[in-house]
Amino acid sequence: MDWALDGGRPSLDLVNTYRDRKTGGLEMLREPADLVAWLAATGHPGARADESALTEARALRDAISGCVDAALTGSAPAPGDLERLNRWAARRRPAALQLTPGLTLTQVPPPDVAEAELAEIAHDAVRLLGGDERGQLRVCASPACGVRFVDRSNAGKRQWCSMRKCGNREKVRLYRARLKDS
Repeated sequence: MDWALDGGRPSLDLVNTYRDRKTGGLEMLREPADLVAWLAATGHPGARADESALTEARALRDAISGCVDAALTGSAPAPGDLERLNRWAARRRPAALQLTPGLTLTQVPPPDVAEAELAEIAHDAVRLLGGDERGQLRVCASPACGVRFVDRSNAGKRQWCSMRKCGNREKVRLYRARLKDS
């Protein structure tokens, strides 16, 4: 699957699992296996998911998206979005560590990898929306895309989610328009 991992933050990468927002939308998390595949693609293998986990992941994604949209417009987020985001962030727990017989540290995987990662993602969203990078939130300028990302460019004027994707397509479109007009 072609995941949009151009957000610059895990929470935005989750938001971007709902694609093409400007043209009606495309759900990338259609079944539990999609959530498992997305978690693996973002560096969190070993997760299991059922319909309930998928429903929770989508609801968290939508709550983060609502809060991001509020930040982009300078408005207050919906109370339900804020409550869901804060509730998920409160579930975050530090990784459990144990000593091996050789006295080296090993990290014990959580019992529910998907739930633990969603809590981490919620925590990331809270830090993003409550921190300095909130002012760097952007939406891809492509007329079809809608991917959310953090603009870390030196000038702070990044327009495209990715130059490999939307930026390149726009350059090709402009080039062809210039050729046509010549």
